[in-house]
Amino acid sequence: MAVSSSQKGIKTPTSTITDTKNKGFKTMGLVERVVALFIVMAILQVSDAAVYKVGDSAGWTTLGKIDYKKWAATKNFQIGDTIIFEYNDKFHNVMRVTHAMYKSCNASSPIATFTTGNDSIDISTHGHHFFFCGVPGHCEAGQKVDINVLKVSADAPTPSALASPTFQASNGPAPSPSNANPLIALKGAFSMMSLAMPIVLLLAFSSYV
Repeated sequence: MAVSSSQKGIKTPTSTITDTKNKGFKTMGLVERVVALFIVMAILQVSDAAVYKVGDSAGWTTLGKIDYKKWAATKNFQIGDTIIFEYNDKFHNVMRVTHAMYKSCNASSPIATFTTGNDSIDISTHGHHFFFCGVPGHCEAGQKVDINVLKVSADAPTPSALASPTFQASNGPAPSPSNANPLIALKGAFSMMSLAMPIVLLLAFSSYV
């Protein structure tokens, strides 16, 4: 009785083509999974930024004796965060100034001035970012804030050694801020998920091999 080539373990041209197609499908599936993972990682990177409204519900004002120093001390500012100043533009403004000007409430030559009543400022560097209201008497009344972005691996710089950090301001409508505590929690969750992504990638490759 004759033994077929398939029974002898010899691959026919048809089986070879089928194996090649299967390998091709596996490769395409792996590429699709890797691309999807990179997209998720990019989304998480963007989502890691937080939005803070100065003074929370009180906003940027001299009313109510808001302690902006205390407000800033409870926040964990990071690069990529957005700082919103919301105020009545008929009575207030926002000036970005140097540390010396901040200490003395000197509004004669600010680095930048914002007057829209809903200013959105993106933080792009570590260090102190000094702001106050330039209306006479308002800074002296406490309408001033120091947005300090600490480096994770280093101690906070002393104010006397500060240079003027750069920032980006948006002229468009400011994004709607949320409560600070959920934002901080979300940032922590996104950071943990970002750290887990390399492990997921390794598992994807190992399962293919």
